[in-house]
Amino acid sequence: MEQAYAIETINLTRRYGRMVALDQLNLQVERGSIYGFIGPNGAGKTTTLRLLAGLLEPSSGEIRMLGQKLQPGGGQRMVGYMPDFFGVYDDLRVWEYLDFFARCYGLEAQQRKRTVDELLSLVDLSHKRDAYVQQLSRGMQQRLCLAHALVHNPPVLLLDEPASGLDPRARVELRELLRTLREMGKTILLSSHILSELAEICTEIGIIESGTLIVSGPVDTVRRQLQGGARLRIRLLRELERAQELLQQLAAHPTDGLPHPQLVRPDYSDSQALIVEFDSSDEEQQAALLSHLIAAGLVISEFRPQAENLEELFLRLTAEG
Repeated sequence: MEQAYAIETINLTRRYGRMVALDQLNLQVERGSIYGFIGPNGAGKTTTLRLLAGLLEPSSGEIRMLGQKLQPGGGQRMVGYMPDFFGVYDDLRVWEYLDFFARCYGLEAQQRKRTVDELLSLVDLSHKRDAYVQQLSRGMQQRLCLAHALVHNPPVLLLDEPASGLDPRARVELRELLRTLREMGKTILLSSHILSELAEICTEIGIIESGTLIVSGPVDTVRRQLQGGARLRIRLLRELERAQELLQQLAAHPTDGLPHPQLVRPDYSDSQALIVEFDSSDEEQQAALLSHLIAAGLVISEFRPQAENLEELFLRLTAEG
């Protein structure tokens, strides 16, 4: 029997009066994945997470968590939710903050103590257990709020803009923590508009704009789907100008068996390299091009595909839309 998705939505829609914040979202998140939900402000990311957390009721459609249909108010035990703007109780010590929420979930005294100790160790805050919450840095507060979302040991984590406002070191620490949580079997859905962060951490991504899911799937699959053609980086030890002329000739006069360059330009970060873009990603043609350049006497030190980063793909996709 096929295993159910960790998160699945079926035509999930949310309206605010006449405004459609989310339009028939069909989202599928595999168990044990880190799913990056990408979109500009106002795209529907936060609305989606609040619906999944059971904090909003859908106007229509259905939500399934681990194969179970989510009933109104029934999602809190299955998910841990960290909002983009979180409140902390400044007059509490770090351990008291977690203990308070453990009490809210009905944990007994011994279990509460064990849970608090384990979570503080997990998020590397054991040394701050007696500090007041307001004394923590932004990154530490972020990790504390993630620990809060884990108090009841949910299988699914929903994190809304978790890297927002963090310095580079805190972002690295957050990424390592998310990898650890995935190794523990958690499924993580995180929203962000910091696209470069998601490329390094996520196993799957979805791009949403104006309440509509544009594309979804494994990172490499989405990149290939959006990129369409291919981009090559060709580095030469010498005769860069002659190589550029040969490639431009192919662009002007297509040759059977060789790819047809759409664009040939210098690599602005390297005076000895060229960037060549094609409308096809046929690897046989790319191999034929390499042979063609070598046969012309060019000395090539590097010849490799160069993928567009997620930010470039997203900007191009939304511009086309």
